[in-house]
Formats: sequence, C-alpha cells, structure tokens
Amino acid sequence: MQEPVFHLQQGRIPLLVSIPHLGTALPDEVGASLAPVAASLRDTDWHLDRLYAFAQDMGASVLGARVSRYVIDLNRPPGGESLYPGQTTTGLCPTETFRGEPLYLPGQAPDAAEIARRRTTYWQPYHDALRAELDRLRALHGQVLLWEAHSIATVLPRLFEGVLPDLNFGTNDGQTCAPEIAGAALDAVRDSATPFSHVLNGRFKGGYITRHYGQPQAGVHAIQLEMCQHLYMDEEPPFAYLPDTAARVQPVLAAMLSNALAQLAACAPPPRG
Repeated sequence: MQEPVFHLQQGRIPLLVSIPHLGTALPDEVGASLAPVAASLRDTDWHLDRLYAFAQDMGASVLGARVSRYVIDLNRPPGGESLYPGQTTTGLCPTETFRGEPLYLPGQAPDAAEIARRRTTYWQPYHDALRAELDRLRALHGQVLLWEAHSIATVLPRLFEGVLPDLNFGTNDGQTCAPEIAGAALDAVRDSATPFSHVLNGRFKGGYITRHYGQPQAGVHAIQLEMCQHLYMDEEPPFAYLPDTAARVQPVLAAMLSNALAQLAACAPPPRG
C-alpha cells in the first residue's frame, strides 16, 4: 500500500480525537484473500470524520485510519488477547464480520507471519502517530484529553442483546479518565434538549487505545464513545450520511468535548519530571 495508513490533522488545544475504525482501504496483498462479503466493509465506523469535523474547527487534533479494520484492528492489543473475556468479539486480524460471516476465502486466513507483517505495516504506524501526538499536546498543555470516536449498528445480536443505547461511554470503569471529566461529558447529554439514551461503562468499557493510553496520573485522560449509527447515517448499504439527522447529535457531541475540556482545565496537571 503506497499511501499513508492514517491521516493526522494537528491541532492547538489539548484534545486528540482518534478514529481507528474509519478506514476503508483494502490493500491488494490482503484483498486477494478476502471473501466477497468483505467488499461491503459493513463494520466500518462510517463518516465519523465528517461527523466530528467541528472538532478541527475547535482546534483539536484528529487522527483517522485509512486501512479497514478487516485488515487489522487498530483498537486491539498487539498480542491479540481479548479485552472482554467470555464475550464474543473480533480479534486483531478479524476472520469474521460482526455477524459471524467468514471474511476469508477457504484456507486464506492470515497465519502468524502475516499477522506480524500487518502489525508492523499498519498497526504500529498508527500507534506511533497517536503516541507522538499525545506527547506533543501534553508537552504544550501539561495534560490532554484523548477522545476515542467509534460507531456501531444499533442491533447486533451476536455481540450484545437487544438494542444498544444511543451513546456508550467507556473509561474502563473509571481507570482511564478522571471521573469529573467523564461526568462533564455526560452532563452534556443530560442537559440536551434532544433526549439520547446513554450509559457509562456498559457493554463497551473502552478498547485497547482507551485502556492503554488513558493514564490520568500521567496527564492523559481517555474516553471512548461508541455511538449508534442511526444517530447520523443509514445503517444499511450504501451507508449514506444523513446530514439532517446528524445535525441533531452534533451539537451534543460538541458540548461533550467542550464540557470535558473545561473540566480538564480545572484539574491540576501532574507534575512534570
């Protein structure tokens, strides 16, 4: 793959929005082994760069993947271990869709050597960029908010029962973010004139990025937001962005980030050293 595996817009405020499942690229060396179902890219976090475009206007840094999660999942541990033991999930190099459909042609699933190659080629550059940008912003401001932006279909029986709440916040049970910062973000939902169902640390507690980089004691506060796609797009192919629908949730997203940043500023940064 010749083009970069991510895009990064550097900002000026202590906020990094990471969108690791935005990518749709299927490099030729991977695409040749994929089953036809992969071409739909159904499990992509569609259009989140457009939905969060306001964050760049705020001055945030935005990091987005170009490579599909079907190639490698940038929000999984490099060793491939499950973050939700006992629950159905997908791995570092997924072999099934969220609905359980095989992603590879018979006998073509990646072996250990191929997984290692993808980790070096696609996974590591994203994480190197993420780490470097967090370090840059923390050096400028003393502390930083990492906002992990995700979206998912509202109903996926294989992964969770029933209908998912509209907005699913994760801080790994309070370990990745100061509670007052997470609380400020949730206040924006509670104060919204438009009602949205929401939960903190429910089915989604935060993936690898949130859990690994979220270190409040070191000045990095991380929150994952897994939002239902019906809030801004058509959940069926061709997965169209719905501007009028998105316009109802965007002000709430903006308020979440503004509230969290205001509370971040009120928190004493950790000592430098």
